[in-house]
Amino acid sequence: MHTSPSDDLATLDTAASAPSPAEPGGPRRAASPWRGRVMAAGLLLAALNLRPAVTSLGPLLEEVRDGLGMSGTVAGVLTSVPPACFALFGFTAPRLARRWGPGAVVCAGLAAIAAGLLLRPFAGGTVVFLAASALALAGIAVSNVLMPVIVKRWFPDRVGAMTGLYSMGLSLGTAVAAAATVPMTDALGGSWRAGLGVWALLAAVALVPWLFLARDRTSGAESGLEANGPGANGPVASASVASASEAGGSETGGGTGTRTGTDTDTDAPAAVAETAAAPADGPAIRIARSPLAWAMAVFFGFQATAAYISMGWMPQIFRDAGVSASTSGLLLAVMMAMGVPLAFVLPRIAARLRHQGVLVVILGVLGLIGYGGLWLAPAEGAWLWALLLGVANCAFPLALTMIGMRTRTHAGVVRLSAFAQSVGYLLSIPGPLLVGVLYQHSGGWGQPLALMAGFMVPQIVAGVLAGRDRTLEDEG
Repeated sequence: MHTSPSDDLATLDTAASAPSPAEPGGPRRAASPWRGRVMAAGLLLAALNLRPAVTSLGPLLEEVRDGLGMSGTVAGVLTSVPPACFALFGFTAPRLARRWGPGAVVCAGLAAIAAGLLLRPFAGGTVVFLAASALALAGIAVSNVLMPVIVKRWFPDRVGAMTGLYSMGLSLGTAVAAAATVPMTDALGGSWRAGLGVWALLAAVALVPWLFLARDRTSGAESGLEANGPGANGPVASASVASASEAGGSETGGGTGTRTGTDTDTDAPAAVAETAAAPADGPAIRIARSPLAWAMAVFFGFQATAAYISMGWMPQIFRDAGVSASTSGLLLAVMMAMGVPLAFVLPRIAARLRHQGVLVVILGVLGLIGYGGLWLAPAEGAWLWALLLGVANCAFPLALTMIGMRTRTHAGVVRLSAFAQSVGYLLSIPGPLLVGVLYQHSGGWGQPLALMAGFMVPQIVAGVLAGRDRTLEDEG
């Protein structure tokens, strides 16, 4: 029986929350304190590896281009690879997890990350470099989708704490890779190949606990991941588990509760019980015909565009303005780190508002000011522009919160999350590429910055429309 990607995500989410025949008491818990510690260590180490492949490249992009003879246009293709891989390979994760078990798939994902990062420095040309990057990003994509499922399965009574641990690790890995890559490159002799390749060691370390955890290869009825069994399209315990893997500023971390942004440890058992007892949701929602769903998808897509342009191109903008490579990496780290505190604050504010459009407008205006500052005085106000753009990129946790608030049913929120993220990532692919093309042909940053500012306009419009006080089910 064929299932859509959104159905697969709903199935996975239900499986992570609802009791299974092999586990009458509910989701699987860590069998011992020792196993729980291994799982927590694995969770943190995996999270640390889900962004260095992206944010380590930006500070060294100039050296990589020179070393491989890469044009600005091809560099734009390179910076478009992350959202393309997330959109493509993220869809395969639910089916792989049903066959092999989530732990085994995450282990394989970490192996792909390590292999891709190890092979990338040995690339003699652009094609091989792109292929190695895609391998690492494919591993990131499947892990992104499955980590929240693993959290809910192994720590059903500590979802908030473990999601927080995972999210903080995600943000820490993002920021540290941006800040430390250039200093490590200098310490290793100044070769960009060594500076990028060293991150494969971190992925190799993360593999160690997952080789143990991957031995749990339960699937089908035992793990509740079957596609066609009862409840395959049933309710889910949290508003957007598929979203939780990346809940955070600048697409980096800082997880939030999804319906109200206040997921806590004490909420988890109630959520599991609610899932077990909840009746099936109503008739299937025709998600592709929903104006709300399309508004959410466009909003998600343009905020993702801004995030990946920032991660790929922002260090180069600062370097071309005369800022040193190491400082440019620190500026990117500042932008990424802004998502950590704001990812916890913004959802709570949004949950108290009937219309989230005001937050969308505020973030958009801050982004416009930041881009304007980069055009007028990129070096003189570099730290201020980095702060402003870091705040503006926190549209990501706001988007995830809005997904939870724009639905009334569990199945509805999973479908809206899957649609908004899959379509949104597809929409975000051309943005970094267009920036590279304009940079290549104009020889400066005036036109690319104008394009970045222009992207803020549809983001604001779509966000205001998506933030109106209505639900997906109202349109069904």
